[in-house]
Amino acid sequence: MRELRVSVTDRCNLRCSYCMPEDEYRWLPREDVLTFDELSRLVDIFSSLGVEKVRLTGGEPLLRKGLAELVRLISSKPAIHEVALTTNGILLAPLASALRDSGLDRITVSLDSLRPGRFEEMTRRSGHEKVIEGLRSLSAAGFANSKIDSVVVRGVNDDELVELVEFSRTIPAEVRFIEYMDVGGATGWAHDLVVSQDEILAILSKSFDDLEPVPREDSAPATRYALPDGWTFGIVSSTTHPFCANCDRSRITADGVWYQCLYAPKGIDLRRPLRSGASDHEMRQIVTQAWLIRRDAGALERLAMTRREAIPVTILRRDPHLEMHTRGG
Repeated sequence: MRELRVSVTDRCNLRCSYCMPEDEYRWLPREDVLTFDELSRLVDIFSSLGVEKVRLTGGEPLLRKGLAELVRLISSKPAIHEVALTTNGILLAPLASALRDSGLDRITVSLDSLRPGRFEEMTRRSGHEKVIEGLRSLSAAGFANSKIDSVVVRGVNDDELVELVEFSRTIPAEVRFIEYMDVGGATGWAHDLVVSQDEILAILSKSFDDLEPVPREDSAPATRYALPDGWTFGIVSSTTHPFCANCDRSRITADGVWYQCLYAPKGIDLRRPLRSGASDHEMRQIVTQAWLIRRDAGALERLAMTRREAIPVTILRRDPHLEMHTRGG
């Protein structure tokens, strides 16, 4: 257990077809959403058990007011070596400098298309120019090692791979192509829509000669490749080549439910003991006992399935924790 993903809100200002396809959602009760002090305490508990990296997620995390204060709280902890953020970039440009000044180390921006019209089709919202502006603000704000996440969907944006690699040079930020994942919700996922790692490499090899694998140095999900001039890109192949055996991350929802696997049907409620006066020792016991018996391998289980059934919308609307935007994706 080395990385903790902390969702700060389940709300989002986009409605991406592969993540939030429905028109209406049941949101987490505001009184259940953890305060910054509560989130900071949970980070202390997890860092005492080995967590070294924290990634802030949502929903869209920049919708949480005063987020820079949470960054400051977490980045000041000696045990935490990196604080990162994943955002859709809509609100990023005016906040980038304040986030960097508060101690944020790295930002990943989701961008699936360079074409404004296609962007609106995929997200069902406008704002493409704000995402581009947010990406271009990163270097000026002092961020390095930035990333661009692009979910590749067959017949939708798989003709933009080369363009995205070339665009990533101009930011600069390494683009990571993500295989379309079966998250079990009402997204309309189908295996035929998945563009595999092998296919992505085949497409890029037509434009870039001599792609070289970059040796893996940690448990990061992306397999990275270098172009002859040294520029790199990554592929997250969790659909066709799951990396469950090397997974060292878990996630906490904005209301304090801890999921040891993205695909886990149920999580562990940490908010209740946290607000009921449990000591740090008691909280560590809850986490330790669950992690030691962990057997989650959600992506591998999905790969082995011959038939997959999405969770009915009626059930999703009763339990917001089944939605990936609530779990932090």
